[in-house]
Amino acid sequence: MKNQILLFLILTTVFSISSQEKKKAFKSGESLRYKMSYSGFLRAGTAVLEITEKDFNGKKVFYTKGSGWTSGMIKWFFKVDDVYESYFEKETVKPYQFRRKIDEGGYKKHRITTFNYNSNQAYVQDFIKQKDTSVAILNVQDMMSSFYYLRNQDVKEFKKGDEIAIDMFMDSQIYPFKLRFLGREVLKTKFGKVNSLIFRPLVQSGRVFKAQESVTIWITDDANKIPIKMKADLSVGSLRADLESYKGLANDFAKK
Repeated sequence: MKNQILLFLILTTVFSISSQEKKKAFKSGESLRYKMSYSGFLRAGTAVLEITEKDFNGKKVFYTKGSGWTSGMIKWFFKVDDVYESYFEKETVKPYQFRRKIDEGGYKKHRITTFNYNSNQAYVQDFIKQKDTSVAILNVQDMMSSFYYLRNQDVKEFKKGDEIAIDMFMDSQIYPFKLRFLGREVLKTKFGKVNSLIFRPLVQSGRVFKAQESVTIWITDDANKIPIKMKADLSVGSLRADLESYKGLANDFAKK
């Protein structure tokens, strides 16, 4: 299970999509906490996503931080301590800077990516390899800003099988993602019965995921559009994330 908990969360929650045109899906002060489970019963760890308003180069922006760590028995043989950060424009959610610092069982990455829209270049500083790289970009989102960008998109006219695409910048490369709408479901959760939208990202199979369509996510069918449940079939076992707690939502959390 060579896969950090937060990466799974981001790769799946990045596909949450809004069906509301006028309401913002998030605001400063929102915090989402997830319980991660391995193979359905073994607690694997915790992931937290938070967003606040900050100054970046003299401009008011949104700053988001994602943290993930292993716990319990999983931590004994595979310790994870990951932090992801992003600074992005408040209205367009255009990323200005992305920071990634992870330690997964001794596998480490520490990178800072700065996006320059005058030159259409992403400048990547790799502090582990002591190497800097410039990559040409056009319309991209980083791993964290993608989550918030897609929550504000309109898919209220989506029908089963419809797809939406986004380009995400990760590890000095641009990855195209396609999201497929599967339908709607009333989901039983610790918060009660919740109307949800179901999506399946088309991910690359191989090192982590079992197949191209191995990830399924359930999104609250309200103005917040937060992931409430996620499941992925891995090369060995499965990984599940369930919303454990929340605060600071921009809109009412609609429960049946």
